[in-house]
Amino acid sequence: MRRREIIGAGAAALVSAMLPGAVRAATRRKPNIVLILADDLGWGDLGSYGARLIRTPALDRMAREGIRLTDAYASANVCTPSRAGLLTGRYPIRTGLAYDVIRASDTIGLPPGEVTIAEMLKPDYATALIGKWHLGHVAPYWPPTVQGFDLFFGLPYSHDMTPLSLYEAHAPGVELTREDVDFARLTERFFDRGFRFIETNRAKPFFLMMALTAPHYPLVPNPDHAGHSPAAAYGQVVEEVDAGVGRLFARLARLGIDRDTLVIVTSDNGPWFEGSSGPLRDRKGGGGWDGGFRVPFIARQPGRIAPGRTSAALSMNIDLLPTLAAWTGRPLPAVELDGRDIGALLRSGGPSPHEDLLLFDNESVAAIRTAHWKYVRRSYYRTVDLPLSDHGYDLLFDLRVDPAETYNVSSLHADVMADMRARAARADARFGAFARGPRKKVG
Repeated sequence: MRRREIIGAGAAALVSAMLPGAVRAATRRKPNIVLILADDLGWGDLGSYGARLIRTPALDRMAREGIRLTDAYASANVCTPSRAGLLTGRYPIRTGLAYDVIRASDTIGLPPGEVTIAEMLKPDYATALIGKWHLGHVAPYWPPTVQGFDLFFGLPYSHDMTPLSLYEAHAPGVELTREDVDFARLTERFFDRGFRFIETNRAKPFFLMMALTAPHYPLVPNPDHAGHSPAAAYGQVVEEVDAGVGRLFARLARLGIDRDTLVIVTSDNGPWFEGSSGPLRDRKGGGGWDGGFRVPFIARQPGRIAPGRTSAALSMNIDLLPTLAAWTGRPLPAVELDGRDIGALLRSGGPSPHEDLLLFDNESVAAIRTAHWKYVRRSYYRTVDLPLSDHGYDLLFDLRVDPAETYNVSSLHADVMADMRARAARADARFGAFARGPRKKVG
C-alpha cells in the first residue's frame, strides 16, 4: 500500500469507530451477492465434502471461513425445474416447468409473471446473469433481461444442445449480440465477464449470478488445467471452477469489498455420468433418491457468517429468494412462496425453518424428507418410471443411521410411515392442480 492509502484507510477506520452504532449501521452499504451455481456438480466432488481425487483448495478454504451445509437440496433432480425453483422461491411445479428440461425445439419458459431474485432486488441492486439460462429461449421468456437482470452473458440452454451461440444482452432494450462458443475457455470467459461486472458496480450493491456450465457434459478442459487432475477431464473442469472461486476472492479483497459480499456456491442437481454423490444413493434424474437432489452448499461473508461451521439442518434452493430478501432488507414478492428464510442458519448454524421438503420427479412428489426420515415412493428402472407406492412398496429410511437409503424400515415404524403417507397425500392435493404434462406452453 502507498503511504497516502495507508493514511486514508486509517482515517476512515477512526471515523467509523467514533460513529455511534446506529449511524454506522445506517451508513453501511447493502451487501453484494455472488451466487455461483455449478451444473451437475456432485455432493462428493469437493474436498470439504470428502473428495479425494479432485483438489478444491479455494472452495475448501471458503468452507473453513464460512458455513457448509450437508443437507441442502435442489428443488429438482434435473436442470430447468431446479433453476426455476431457485430463482422464484417456489416449487417448480407452480411455474409450469417441473416436467423434464427445456429442449432447443421447445417454446416454453419461465412465466413473465414470476418474480425472480433479480426482480426482487430491484431497484437497489445492479444485477447480472453470467452463464447458462435454460428457462426459455424465445419471447416472452428470452433473454434473461426480461426477468430483472441488467446484464446477460451466456448460453440459452445446456451446452450439449444445438444450435448453440454465446449471447450478450443489456437492459433495457439493447439487442442481443452473439458469438461462437469456445468450449475449452467457457468457464474462464464466464468468470472474467463476472469480474468486469463487479469492477463496474463495485461502488454500489450488486447481485451476480454465475450459472456455470461446468461440470456438465461435454467435458472440454481448459488447456491451462488439462492433465492436472487425477480425476481426468471431470476433475480438471471442477478444479478450474475452484481456481475461478479463488480468483473471485482475490478480486473482492483487492477492491476492498470482501466483507461486504455474500458468496454462495452450490449446484443445480446431482452428478450425471461422472462425478460423486458421496454416500448418497443414485444421481441426476434418478427418481426420489438423494443423490439427484442433495447438493454442496457453501456460504461465506466475513463478519456476518460465523466461520468454520457445518450444519445438517434442512434447506433447499427455493430458500434463496426469501433469505436474500431478508439479508438485503428487500420486501418479499406478493406471491405464495415455498422457500423459507435460512439467514439464521447461515449466520450461526441455527435450526432449519422446514418441517419437511418435497422432492418432485417431473410433476410427481417422489419423496419427502424430514430431519430424521426419508420417504420414497417413486424411482426409475431401465427407462421405466416406477410409482412404488402404487404397488404397496413405498419405502422409509432412517437417515440418521442409513444416509445411503439402503434399508427400508417401514415395518419397524408404522406410525412414521402413516405420517409420511399423509404428508404425501396432502402434497398431492395441494400441487396436483399445477401439473401440466410434457411440453405445454406456460405464461
